[in-house]
Amino acid sequence: MKAVVYTQHGLPIGDPASLHEIELPMPLAGPRDLLVEVRAVSVNPVDTKIRNGAAVTEPRVLGWDASGIVRAVGSEVTLFKEGDEVFYAGSLLRPGSNSQFQLVDERIVGRKPASLGHAQAAALPLTSITAWELLFDRLKVEEGGGAGKSLLVIGAAGGVGSILIQLARKLTALTVVASASREESRNWVRELGAQHVVDHTQPLRPQLEALGFSGVDIVISLTHTDKHYAGIVDVLAPQGQFALIDDPATLDAVPLKRKSISLHWELMFTRSMFETADMAEQHALLDRVADMVDAGELRTTLGEHYGRISAENLRRAHALIESGRAVGKIVLEDF
Repeated sequence: MKAVVYTQHGLPIGDPASLHEIELPMPLAGPRDLLVEVRAVSVNPVDTKIRNGAAVTEPRVLGWDASGIVRAVGSEVTLFKEGDEVFYAGSLLRPGSNSQFQLVDERIVGRKPASLGHAQAAALPLTSITAWELLFDRLKVEEGGGAGKSLLVIGAAGGVGSILIQLARKLTALTVVASASREESRNWVRELGAQHVVDHTQPLRPQLEALGFSGVDIVISLTHTDKHYAGIVDVLAPQGQFALIDDPATLDAVPLKRKSISLHWELMFTRSMFETADMAEQHALLDRVADMVDAGELRTTLGEHYGRISAENLRRAHALIESGRAVGKIVLEDF
């Protein structure tokens, strides 16, 4: 089968050797596995981080978002059958989705939204899981709850922020403030439902005060947390909550003590990496996301379609992710 791999980490994305195409053997499904024919993928910051930083001794397939068709099932599979259309984000511990076929544990797979094509569906899994787990598992916001409270999302125009805004508006009563610095991204977050927009390249407090906020109850930082950390602590209300998903070199929690701010760190791969007892919650939440999409309550966050799944197009997608200027998700479709 065709696959796009890297064999040397840290190469600049402009180098054709940074991502290249090879042939790999067809994988065989284990007891809980689905063998999926990959029809579309999307690209996430995790792809670029691993390509740049994770040394390898053999070709590694990246890709942690896919939509496709089940072509075979393992002996213990109960949730899906051959021919089912599915979407999922996969596991960091297994080969990724930038290949014609992929094995994935059924417990972290959802049914593809019937109303979407594969490209539109591939934009959703990783960011939907991350956003859902942030709101409801880490921060413990209750569905329908949050009345009178505010949520500030730093870097809201990216993939996770694009879903997070929608979930917060549809499933909670939180007032959503999104940060975005360019006109394109500011318009994007407004379209998704943000009630207020601030510019994270400028001091946050005066902008929030001009909107009538003396402080915010919850801050979720999705990018460049180290750069924004002091301003985040400053605007958080006493007994507020702070959550993040990125990887600052260090994070000093001491400034949080004075206001009794709680700290939450989300990694959507935790359940699959450790095969936690509640691993199947990701199957359930992806099915819920599919239901919301099909009911018109949640929209795909596809930003750009880069054509077929090839090394050249994946290098273009990695380059845009690394530029920090991506709005929504970059999707590729078919080999």
